Amino acid sequence: MTDPTTVPVIIGVADIRSGRAGAPATPRDPLDLISEATIAALADTGIETIGSRVDTIYAVKTASWSYDDLPGLLAKRIGADSPRTWTSSIGGHWPAALLDRIASEIADRSSSVALLVGGEAQASVTALMKLGVDPTTRGWLAAPGGPPTFTSDDLGSPEMQRAGILAPTRVYPLFENRFSYDIGDNPQQSREYSARMYAQFSELAAAHPCAWMPTARTSEDIATSGPKNRLVSDAYPLTMNAMPFVDQAAAIVVCSLAAAIELGVAEDRIVYLWGGAGATESADVLARKDFGRSAALTSAVDRTLKQAEVTGGDLRIIDAYSCFPVVPKLLIQALGLPHSTVPSVLGGHSFFGGPLNSYSLHAIAEVTRLLRSSDVDAPALVHANGGYLTHQHTVLLARTPHRNGYVGDPNIHEIPATGPPMLHGYIGDADIVTATIDFERDESPKSALIIAVTDDGSRVAGHTDSNDAATLLRYTQGGARSLVGARISITDHDGRVAVSLKEEVQP
Repeated sequence: MTDPTTVPVIIGVADIRSGRAGAPATPRDPLDLISEATIAALADTGIETIGSRVDTIYAVKTASWSYDDLPGLLAKRIGADSPRTWTSSIGGHWPAALLDRIASEIADRSSSVALLVGGEAQASVTALMKLGVDPTTRGWLAAPGGPPTFTSDDLGSPEMQRAGILAPTRVYPLFENRFSYDIGDNPQQSREYSARMYAQFSELAAAHPCAWMPTARTSEDIATSGPKNRLVSDAYPLTMNAMPFVDQAAAIVVCSLAAAIELGVAEDRIVYLWGGAGATESADVLARKDFGRSAALTSAVDRTLKQAEVTGGDLRIIDAYSCFPVVPKLLIQALGLPHSTVPSVLGGHSFFGGPLNSYSLHAIAEVTRLLRSSDVDAPALVHANGGYLTHQHTVLLARTPHRNGYVGDPNIHEIPATGPPMLHGYIGDADIVTATIDFERDESPKSALIIAVTDDGSRVAGHTDSNDAATLLRYTQGGARSLVGARISITDHDGRVAVSLKEEVQP
């Protein structure tokens, strides 16, 4: 039998929402929200003295406000005596990665009772900024205070900056369009697949007490662009994009099985944390080999399942990080599951809300609640994604212990960049590897983003003007055919490209 001092279990969870879409609440700072969620998670354990037993506090980086030591501030509020504290960097993969790290530390006896917390108050920050109000005048901490600063390097590599392939709303559609092409879907079929999935997501959000937009939507409503659902890219209208302007927080209490027994935690509070795995690819999207798959996601999923000796078909509860539809689609594919799978317990970033780095912390909380009330012994999987499909981590939770205790691997596997060489100043013919069109707010084509391969196997990338974008949009015939695979003539001038299709386009 596995030593209970080395078996990690979740014994307390909580998540909160302050306000909701269309019904703002009094602005609150992230620390206040996280503190409320933490106190609720500690209470969820059923043990009044649990706060003083916490020896480790990890915080997922808050992106809406800056703190020198958020977990240290939190420790004072809950009465924890000098716990180890650490705050992650930016990235949506951190909730799963840190949960796995905590599990491994419990397994090697370097921690006994740990807290994992995160939260955002981007709705509050935005509301105060619109009013011209400095949040510090409302009692928000000024140590250092203010939203964290970002540089152009945080948005993409120099090669990506040159090509104009920056920002999630531009990058993720490139993966979506290649993925859809590879599975045989034209753009219209791809959008219908996304809309069906997101309609089911919206139903989950409508029933969740912490959802930011708790309203069920039909697939037709989600797929159809219009004044309230404008096209952001050719792949995604607004309702398929993440909603980061939320006030939400979550907290998880993890301990060893031995500590849970010693403290007297009720058996119906305990969920076993089997462990997981993570992988990362080059932050330079243009250095990667493929755009129709995520090698890091596949690695994380395969290792997580193999270590636990289970398959995708053994899972009964799944939550995918779903900032854009291509991410849950890729997870479904990696797990070998049918397209009809609904990989969410929350409702996705569009409807539950997208509290930036801490979304999957809410998923861990909800999966824990679902497992507590389940009579099925099958494991559940939580997936978390950071960057531009750059960082991936998955973890398994279950009602019952794994026979080997903790079976995770918190060490991140590095996927080498094996993309072809980039060409600058290229003039000649090429085939489109992937492309997307982004739109102005009035839904007129703004620019096309092109990644193409030349006849010698080299890669060229850049962004077009609005005229070329309009021509490329007409080529798709309203979504009946993809730009992927189209033969083009391309002229690159410092990342700004002029493109003409070799096939005549009807006006």
